[in-house]
Amino acid sequence: MSEFQNVTVVKEANVYFDGGVTSRTIIFPDGSRKTLGIMMPGEYGFNTAAAELMEILAGEMTVQLPGSSDWISVKGGEAFEVPENSSFKLKVTALSDYCCSFL
Repeated sequence: MSEFQNVTVVKEANVYFDGGVTSRTIIFPDGSRKTLGIMMPGEYGFNTAAAELMEILAGEMTVQLPGSSDWISVKGGEAFEVPENSSFKLKVTALSDYCCSFL
């Protein structure tokens, strides 16, 4: 799906890591939400409350998922899931466009 229809967009940006990661929240009629954002090259760590599906629309990174010491490569067109109440690490190597769905 390349676009979302009939959604509400929250005007205020979510800004993390001094602007290294930014996103906008979109809310669907059923109350579900997603964020659409950009990650600049760098290393980041995130904590999750809800489970997440991270779709990488463009760019490249490696990801260390909860409970693993391995780093996996992820690039545009690929996705990964993160369980609720956990944390994960990213090493973004190229400007990355993403869509995060809260499951």
